[in-house]
Amino acid sequence: MSSVAQVSSYSRPMVRALLVAQFATIGAFLAVVLLYVGRMATAGVGPAEMLTGAYDPKDMAVFGVFHIVVALLYLAGAVLGLPLAIVAVALAAREGADMPRATRTLLLVSAAGSVLVLVARLTPPLLDIHRWWMD
Repeated sequence: MSSVAQVSSYSRPMVRALLVAQFATIGAFLAVVLLYVGRMATAGVGPAEMLTGAYDPKDMAVFGVFHIVVALLYLAGAVLGLPLAIVAVALAAREGADMPRATRTLLLVSAAGSVLVLVARLTPPLLDIHRWWMD
């Protein structure tokens, strides 16, 4: 046995918090998209009818309890998605040699996912979803 302690130069709790934040905001975005598509499919209406106010997301009984949490994470992802991605890439580049390959890969995947979600939010169909969710 060696008496030398393994010292990592990166903060594991910070990396975990960063990964949780990124995947939570990505998950909230995907939940909103799935709720929109599911609501549209179950009601048998098109995208134009979804924006009339008759199909309010807050009226869904099963989802009502979690609406506030998903709404906050959805908004946080819109605001913090790019800064979180920049921090993740910078951390993976700076501390990449010291951290496990799986951790570095997760950081880069979550950063790419955050950027893709941010770009997807700006497409016209997803702007309609945003209008529906934020009504």
